[in-house]
Amino acid sequence: MKRIVLSFFLLSLVLTAATIAASERQADRRTAMPAKAQRIVSLGPLNTENLYLLGAGERVVGDTSYCVRPEAAKHKPKIGSVMQVSIEKIISLHPDLVLATALTRPEQIKQLEKMGVRIVRFKQPASFAEICEQFIELGQLLGLEERARHIVNQAREEVASLQQKLAPLPKKKVFLQVGSRPLFASVTSSFTHDFIALGGGLNIAGTQRTGTMQVEKVIAENPEVIIIAIMGSEAGIAAEEKRNWQRMPILKAAQTGSIHTIDPNLVCSPSPATFVQTLRIIAGLIHPEIDGQKGY
Repeated sequence: MKRIVLSFFLLSLVLTAATIAASERQADRRTAMPAKAQRIVSLGPLNTENLYLLGAGERVVGDTSYCVRPEAAKHKPKIGSVMQVSIEKIISLHPDLVLATALTRPEQIKQLEKMGVRIVRFKQPASFAEICEQFIELGQLLGLEERARHIVNQAREEVASLQQKLAPLPKKKVFLQVGSRPLFASVTSSFTHDFIALGGGLNIAGTQRTGTMQVEKVIAENPEVIIIAIMGSEAGIAAEEKRNWQRMPILKAAQTGSIHTIDPNLVCSPSPATFVQTLRIIAGLIHPEIDGQKGY
C-alpha cells in the first residue's frame, strides 16, 4: 500500500509540475554557482536521479522521502517531502548547493536564500529535449559537463536509432493513462507525451490543455493501444483499471489485447537514461514488431 501511495503521489507531482512549467521560465537557475559543489541537498526525485547518473551521488548529503532511485538515495538523510521541506534539517546538513524543483514552495526558497543557502531551481521538463538540456546544465554546475554531454549524446543516439526502426510503421492511436480518479491522460505540456510521440504513437489527448478525461471521450477516440502507468502492480489499482478497459469490447485496444500496465516509477521522473529505457518499453507496447520490452 505504501508503494501504491508513493507511486500515485509521484505521478501527481509530475502532472502538477507540468502545468506549472508551461507558464514559467527557468532564469532563476542560472545564478552563479560554485563549479564543484561538494555538499548537495536535492529537493526532488529527478534531481536526485540525475546526480547519481552523473556519478555525484557521494556529494548528496540529503534528499526527500520521495527520492527512492537509485537504491542508495533511499538511505540519505531526509529533509521532508517534495512540497514541504524542513528548513532546519537542510541547514543542519551544511549544503553548499540546494537543488529545488518547480514544486518547491517559493517562500521556503526565499527563506533559505536569506540564510545564505545557494539554490538552483529546475522546473519539471516538458519534453525529452528539456530533460537533456537540464541534465547538461546540472553537469555544468558540478564541473561534470563532459560526462553529462556524453550521457545525453548516447541517449539521443538511442532515441534516433529507435526512430529509424519506427519510421516505416503506421502511427497508432494511444491513450497513456497516468491517473484513475479522476481519469487522467498524458498531455503535450508533459514530457510523458514524448513517450507516445517518439514511440510511434498518436496521443489521443494531444489537443487537450489539461489531462482530465471522461471515459466517453476515450471510447470516442477509440485508441488502438492503452498504457496504464498508475499506482502499483498487477495486484493493485493499475490491474483494476486494465480489467475495466478489457470489459469494453468496443475499444480496438481491447479487441487486440493491447492494454498494458507499466511501472509508474519509470514514467514519473526520467533522467536521460531512464527516459530511453521507458521509451523502449512503450515503443514495444505500441509496436510489438520492433521487439521492444514488454510491460508487466
